[in-house]
Amino acid sequence: MMKTLSTLVLSAAVATLGACSAFEGNNEVEKLNKASASGSPFTQQLTSEYRAFSNYELKNEKDYADALHFARKGLESAAGTNVMPEPVNDWDLTAASISELSTAYGRLTSAFDRGAREIIPGKSAIAQARYDCWIEEQEEVDAGDMNGIPCKGEFMNAMNEVEAALPAIMPAAAPQEMFPEPVTMIDGGDLNVQEALYLVFFDFDKSTIGSGASNVVDAIADEIKSRNLQAVRIVGNTDTSGGSAYNQRLGNRRANAVKAALMERGVPANIITTTTNGENDLLVETTDGVREPANRRAVVTFE
Repeated sequence: MMKTLSTLVLSAAVATLGACSAFEGNNEVEKLNKASASGSPFTQQLTSEYRAFSNYELKNEKDYADALHFARKGLESAAGTNVMPEPVNDWDLTAASISELSTAYGRLTSAFDRGAREIIPGKSAIAQARYDCWIEEQEEVDAGDMNGIPCKGEFMNAMNEVEAALPAIMPAAAPQEMFPEPVTMIDGGDLNVQEALYLVFFDFDKSTIGSGASNVVDAIADEIKSRNLQAVRIVGNTDTSGGSAYNQRLGNRRANAVKAALMERGVPANIITTTTNGENDLLVETTDGVREPANRRAVVTFE
């Protein structure tokens, strides 16, 4: 009887949490539906895109948590804020998906740095919204949902238009080089280990290995052991928020965190060297004091 009562209480608690989530999602989406967008043409278009996406997640997918999340981004945009695209490490993705979405994130933020929000605001907003839709759908696919990801193709089409509209002083293809493919994508017979590179991303002001980063570390460890590599170099990096001296220490902690994770996976400590660049080697150029997810990383190479 006691066990049955406990089960009923637990079921009631879960049902209550689900009801709260649904209520909160409905409430925020309704706020966004009634909101008047202000600010730049970019933020106004982005508000419209997030409004449509959050309504779809709420009414079609019954995904109350994501509907709530993107409705809140839409409300920020409606207030005139340039909200950023989704950080890759905030989502539970495979190593291959992390690499592909990191490349997409780099293209998008690089375009923003080159003035895309002002030069081609409508299409830039569509590109950001489709990127956020892609990352949300990719998490579901990686979890076993085999439905397609139409937002991915829509992002690529929009991104191509955005890059084509920007000044030609920086070729549109250049940002893709900022996120090289992991070495697991290279055929074993042709591998040049000196050119191989992995990126392990971190949350703001953190040096802990998250679930997404853990998948990348798994791939690195497998590569080292399968090829019997004898020299691994890890360089920790930060964004420009925080002081320079602090960021040097944070970068060092990130490098050491990756080293510790590799050691847990059987990689010998004596073949690993660590160092830090702090905030001095930015993947995405920013001014001082900017929180940029793509810059919060450790770079792993082989020698």
